[in-house]
Amino acid sequence: MIKRIKRSLAQTRLARYTKENERYLIPTMLVGGVLVDFITFKTIELSTAFTILGVYTLIAGASIIFINVARHNRQTSTNFIYKYTEILAPLVLQFTFGALLSASLVFYWFSGTLSVSWPFILVIALIIASNDVLRKYYLRPTVQIAVYFFILFSLSTLVLPFFFNSISAWVFFLAAGLSLALIYLYVQLLTKVLPDIRAIHPQIRTSVLVIVLAMLSLYTLNIIPPIPLSLREAGVYHHISRAGGGYIVDAEKTNLLDRLLPGQTVHITTSQPAYVYTSIFAPAELDTRIVHNWKYFDPDVRKWISKAKLSYSIVGGRADGYRGFSFRRNLSEGKWLVSVETERGQVLGRIKFSVSHNVDEVEIVEMTK
Repeated sequence: MIKRIKRSLAQTRLARYTKENERYLIPTMLVGGVLVDFITFKTIELSTAFTILGVYTLIAGASIIFINVARHNRQTSTNFIYKYTEILAPLVLQFTFGALLSASLVFYWFSGTLSVSWPFILVIALIIASNDVLRKYYLRPTVQIAVYFFILFSLSTLVLPFFFNSISAWVFFLAAGLSLALIYLYVQLLTKVLPDIRAIHPQIRTSVLVIVLAMLSLYTLNIIPPIPLSLREAGVYHHISRAGGGYIVDAEKTNLLDRLLPGQTVHITTSQPAYVYTSIFAPAELDTRIVHNWKYFDPDVRKWISKAKLSYSIVGGRADGYRGFSFRRNLSEGKWLVSVETERGQVLGRIKFSVSHNVDEVEIVEMTK
């Protein structure tokens, strides 16, 4: 009897504490999930990261079910484990949501260039940052399931390219189909456990449809980065040659200030070529092509004009990235940009530089890559 009273008092104190500090605990758990991602994903293998994300996904799904079941059975259960779980489940859900959303943010941030992919990255960042607003609505199953579906869709687009070693369009559409199938089965399970959910099926379908259409639109516009490719290194040089398993590059000597300021200037004559080097990370056995889209900024029309699209194939699996280069002669003085893209136009990164035909006192240094 005394033990039961102590448990009841402890539960009451914990429930009161979480209620009084809900405004701070919920965002803290969300941020905690984000920080765990940024720490662990830099120190563990990719397969381990995917396993952790899978566990987070299962925990998040279970938390949503428990929160909604507990909301309908709040007065019927006296089991102390059930009561503790009822108090802590919303915090666990926010932690896993934070970890899963930030995982997508980390992968997509490093896969594409921010100047192109910022709308999609902004969507993920806003979902994370808007938790203070979602805090008032996180008990609503429609909101929970919508966020959960977005997470399923995002994670599917992360994992499937690694599984199939392909970044083709069919992989993205397969991810869409898989996430739709998973959320359908999940909603059916939730409805079986809690029949009242059937009343909000139309709202759930609308939310899922909006998310699917938005993701497909972003993909069609090449705004979603080309996961799992990522640009590890890029630069413009006077000359590049193969040397054994690496490359030797001839670069202009620069000081610290030159390296910090964006927009390198390359001093070459009209007949001299400029070389652009890139190192691309790709998973093992991925076979695709990388395109260097050379563009010149025409001051008369004030637009970037594509002058050439040069490509090379890559076969993934190298930890430091698969290296390749392209070069062009007869470059006009002015601003140049090389957009590093996939064959369907998804942008991994951009190298901006200026060309000057004043070659006096240019000092060249030799480096290895």
